[in-house]
Amino acid sequence: MILDALHLGVADIDGEPIAPLAELNGRLLEARQQALEIGLQETLRLLFRLNRSALTLLERQRALQSFSDEFRHYAKALSPQSPLPPLFLRLCAELAVGFKRLLLQIIQGRSPSRPHLAWCLYMALYFTAQCLLRHYQLYQEPAPELWRYSHLLYWIGEQQACLDEPVAAAFQPTPASTPGGLYQQVLLLALSNPFHLAEEECLLLFSALAPLATLPQVMPWAVDDDSGAPVIDLTLAQPSLVPGQPGNGNPAYLRRLELGALLIAVNDPAPLRSGPEHHLLERVKHHWLGREQRRHPRSERAADCNLLIGLQAIHAHLLEQRPVQCAARLVDSSAGGARLLCPSGLGNQFPVGQLVLLLDGAPNLVMVRWRHLNAEGLHLGLHAMQGLPRPVWLRRTPSGQTHPGLLQSTASENGWEHGLWLARDAFAEGEKLWLQLSGMNSQTEIQLSPANLGSTTVSRHPLKLR
Repeated sequence: MILDALHLGVADIDGEPIAPLAELNGRLLEARQQALEIGLQETLRLLFRLNRSALTLLERQRALQSFSDEFRHYAKALSPQSPLPPLFLRLCAELAVGFKRLLLQIIQGRSPSRPHLAWCLYMALYFTAQCLLRHYQLYQEPAPELWRYSHLLYWIGEQQACLDEPVAAAFQPTPASTPGGLYQQVLLLALSNPFHLAEEECLLLFSALAPLATLPQVMPWAVDDDSGAPVIDLTLAQPSLVPGQPGNGNPAYLRRLELGALLIAVNDPAPLRSGPEHHLLERVKHHWLGREQRRHPRSERAADCNLLIGLQAIHAHLLEQRPVQCAARLVDSSAGGARLLCPSGLGNQFPVGQLVLLLDGAPNLVMVRWRHLNAEGLHLGLHAMQGLPRPVWLRRTPSGQTHPGLLQSTASENGWEHGLWLARDAFAEGEKLWLQLSGMNSQTEIQLSPANLGSTTVSRHPLKLR
């Protein structure tokens, strides 16, 4: 494949009439007054027609700036607790199409200024990055052409020498400040194993990467390079070559992502970086060099199994109360866990970090480590928690309200080690509680130790029992 700016995937001009541009802002304002879905639909309809209409460069630029304002409005209106509307993804895609067409008009014009070209390239990259980001947020593999367009936009920036031009863009989540930095920001996100992130962490990681994204350097590829840096083939529909994948493409389109400065800077003091951002960067940075997570050999399996989802359901099952079970298909397993295939409609029940009881012969307590949605269904990566769980009750006073918990015990050289699973934030660290095992009349007073494992739904606390 030969890279060419005309391969950007812009829509054809169809010659159909378009509403007067003087009325555009009024129509967009009317759409804002509607319910979110209806407003998005009307905004998308107007943008769709605009992208397929013949306009001058200035007309298209002014109209796209208005639609960018609408994007900010609808992005701010999205609820973190609600599923991402499919129309919002389509709005991102159409905005990318619009700015790619505007970019072609600028390139084909007479002597474009570098700042103007950089701004338009940045906006096309930004909305392409939004499409990629939102697919990862939904645990879906992005459409292949998204990476092809992203690489092609980067290549155009190389040819036009405008990748380092600063661009001011007030978007959330925060993007990098240059076209090159924005391209590297979404590359780093893809290299961070995004399907292992909890639901709210994808957007948080994107923002955390913004001030760091200009530190890596996209360098020409050298055949004798053995640094282990990620290799990018600008002609392929993937972020970078996976470990072991040969770089057989045209060397003119091969690049390597030099991460040295980033790996140092990520450990430097950063007063403006929040605590959650710091911990998230610490968790994902080892992925940037392509280090594999798998520590146990995997064996292929094909068997039906059942799942109990969440601490409450597991607790009820262990008390033989017959809660609702979920059917799934076991795909492979290892000493460290298993991979399952579930119906795609169950995505909301399996956030990353969800506690699950896997019924495949003996019951196994597992935690969802990653998830991925495709045409086959919902794929779940499960991490095994050692030891059989037992149901327990927790009280703040000996006669107080009961709260469910799970006690998991494993044998070690020093005797038995216990872990207490609780719903997240059910109790405060250091709080004194009364613990009662199922089937026992007596209670034991304990002091809740700091959690040594946690997720968005549960936390595990080391426990010493006399």
